[in-house]
Amino acid sequence: MTASGDFNIGIVGSGVVGSRVALHLQSLGIRPRTTSFQHASELFDCSVVVLTHGAPHATLVSAFIAQGVSVVSASDNLQDVMSILDAHDRAVARGVSVITGAACSPGMTGLLVHHVKRAFESIDEVHVAVHGTGGPACARQHHESLAGVSIGWHDGEWLQRPAGSGRELCWFPDPIGARDCYRYGSPEPLLLQRAEISLQRITSRVSATRRDRLTARLPMLAPPHPEGGIGGLRVEVRGVRNGNRHVEIVGVAERLASVAGAVASNAALAIHNGTVPPGVHNLGQERLPNDTILDGVLATGTTLHQFVGN
Repeated sequence: MTASGDFNIGIVGSGVVGSRVALHLQSLGIRPRTTSFQHASELFDCSVVVLTHGAPHATLVSAFIAQGVSVVSASDNLQDVMSILDAHDRAVARGVSVITGAACSPGMTGLLVHHVKRAFESIDEVHVAVHGTGGPACARQHHESLAGVSIGWHDGEWLQRPAGSGRELCWFPDPIGARDCYRYGSPEPLLLQRAEISLQRITSRVSATRRDRLTARLPMLAPPHPEGGIGGLRVEVRGVRNGNRHVEIVGVAERLASVAGAVASNAALAIHNGTVPPGVHNLGQERLPNDTILDGVLATGTTLHQFVGN
């Protein structure tokens, strides 16, 4: 992958994730322009814009599409991501590329499923769990996602379950270890099903305490930390290998803002390099350069942890 200092990229949002995107691009000799949501129109002359501010992103995505600007969105809000997906035909008509859900979960998850599936003859289940948050906006989104409805894909049908239910003990890479995880309002199942249509079961969970679940419908009791500690991502893939059932689990233990920033910045570079077709896409889809993007993420220092079982 080649990068150029003349690459005209913009970043909306100067929070933790936006700062990580800027740092990754600067390390490649790219000088991004950063602005706030209120002044996003200043970036209408960019070739690609990365949206890292708090959701919703859909209205701004539509505005950039109308201006012929490609977009990478790091939103992890279910309704927001669904609205962005609806802009596919408009993006194709304008000849611009949009990648939605380009963060840690979703985002890194799609890259990991695409990476792991080569160890199988076929895959039919993916189960995702995430621990930690990337910054204040991410923390607020995770807080709200434990209220309302969670979606899951089960034997070809969409199921809705109460968010905050479905407790499951999930093991993350050290130093995180085991955490109680629960269903939450995430676009993860929707995007993974778009990426891998062979999947029959998809679930997504987030780690939470009893207090997190009890207060999910209330305002946050304390201001979120500027950046959480080490977070974790766990992706369990099930399928068939050598005619037998097989399971592989891959994950990361890293500050989630760093992972999200690496994913979003490398997604923007893929658009710049002309390897993403017009339309709205999500990571993990075959039409995207997933291996190149994942290589770029790992080059930033993120390490994969993998467990192989039968």
